[in-house]
Amino acid sequence: MLEIQDCCLVVVDVQGKLAQLMVDKDALFKNIQILIQAARLLEIPLLWCQQVPQALGPTVPEIAALLTGVEPIDKASFSCCGQEQFNAQLNTLGKEQVLLCGIETHVCIYQTAMDLMEGGLDVTVLADAVSSRTAQNRHIALTRLAAEGAHVSSTEMVLFELLKTAQHPRFRDIAKLVK
Repeated sequence: MLEIQDCCLVVVDVQGKLAQLMVDKDALFKNIQILIQAARLLEIPLLWCQQVPQALGPTVPEIAALLTGVEPIDKASFSCCGQEQFNAQLNTLGKEQVLLCGIETHVCIYQTAMDLMEGGLDVTVLADAVSSRTAQNRHIALTRLAAEGAHVSSTEMVLFELLKTAQHPRFRDIAKLVK
């Protein structure tokens, strides 16, 4: 089970024109926004990565606006773990559980998840907060990630798993995010 004190949220490459080409892009953006807002409410640390922003463009404004105070980590490697700044920040956090959201599921999300698991971390991929340009690539990646040992979950499932009870002090705030 996920634990608030053991988690961090990693937002991967939701940038420019590429982000606009994602399958179910509106739901993708909405769920990533919910995850970021929930992470803030629950004081879960955030890491934010961008794939070669000078080529792909910046993170889409509706998501970037929620990431104020978090420095983006620019990368060229598909895996976030290929960027030393990401590894250093992740190690500093000392978290055992990583929640992954962003794009593309079959490239950067897949490779990041695999590297994180190889490093001994517990990885949860939010199926409704990741996407690819085709539904087939997204499906193949999620299937393969599950087979490789990643947990595949949904935004709402993860949020209530973190809360554990309706008596959690942030229950009402989190419930409002998913209504």
